Amino acid sequence: MKIIVGLGNPGEEYEKTRHNAGFMFIDKLAGKDSFEMDKKQEAEILKRDSLLLIKPQTFMNDSGRAVRKIMDFYKAGIEDVVIVHDDLDIAFGEYKIQKEKGPKVHNGLKSVEQYLGRKDFLRVRIGIDNRQPVTGYGTGADYVLSKMSKEELKEINAVMDEIIRELAETLGLNLK
Repeated sequence: MKIIVGLGNPGEEYEKTRHNAGFMFIDKLAGKDSFEMDKKQEAEILKRDSLLLIKPQTFMNDSGRAVRKIMDFYKAGIEDVVIVHDDLDIAFGEYKIQKEKGPKVHNGLKSVEQYLGRKDFLRVRIGIDNRQPVTGYGTGADYVLSKMSKEELKEINAVMDEIIRELAETLGLNLK
């Protein structure tokens, strides 16, 4: 069984924010299929044959707790887990699929690493840095929690199509 986890924050106020790129990716994979809330696992879960799509409901900074619970419940190994997240160290519209590498600072990933006790899981790093030098955005936290423009949403949607194709090939799964 493969488990694809999108990191994000639950709640309407976080929808379409840069920090919720992981949730947006999982929603795109789900299409019109519905998630079920599993209170014990603290996550919204969509089961498809040998694939689980997960949106932790613990808020970003404690995502690892839900990931650990799901891995334990389904008896999944580290090789079965893919974490999808926003990455402020990568330019908007770009992405990387790799193991053990991540942004300099990302509290959601830090939580996952702490709860799993390791860093060698597959990551899908979705670039969200679209800041212009002349425009002040405040802190990195302010920026990642800001909503994407219509143009950015359109662009990130196209990037997610590319990621789905590459990830399907990497995992040997039909993700559509």
